[in-house]
Amino acid sequence: MAKRIRAEVRNAVHRRIRRKVRGTTERPRLAVYRSLNHIYAQVIDDEKAQTIVAASTTEKTLEARTGGNIDAAKLVGKTIAERALAAGVSRVVFDRGGYLYHGRVRALTDAARAAGLNKDEVVETEAANAEAASPEESDIKEPEAKPKRSKAKNAKGTSAKEEQ
Repeated sequence: MAKRIRAEVRNAVHRRIRRKVRGTTERPRLAVYRSLNHIYAQVIDDEKAQTIVAASTTEKTLEARTGGNIDAAKLVGKTIAERALAAGVSRVVFDRGGYLYHGRVRALTDAARAAGLNKDEVVETEAANAEAASPEESDIKEPEAKPKRSKAKNAKGTSAKEEQ
């Protein structure tokens, strides 16, 4: 079996995603890179090959004590959304960079949506979460499970099947 190196696998997944995700002038790409200690986000116009805005935990102005946690990712997401809106970008295509959509990556995107990027997606996700959280209650009750019967034992301590 071939040895799989995590960084090579992530790069392969990222290349596969990049074949499908393309940033345009109207809807640029929000690219995320995360290291162990920091997280970085850029809004990129792929048609012009130009970075519009960027934010990361390495910036002194963000005042993040550490960059390798969810709180720092939320701060970067809020900052990137504010900067993108100031630059005239209200809708983006999200590029998770080969990382799973979980943890810091998800926190960054959720914070960016909450700060105003892709407002229509916020409404859709809130509606989906509301439906999942409160399933429709119906009048039909599920029948309760029947209690288990214990095997009757005779006076000797053996069950009826064992005697046969």
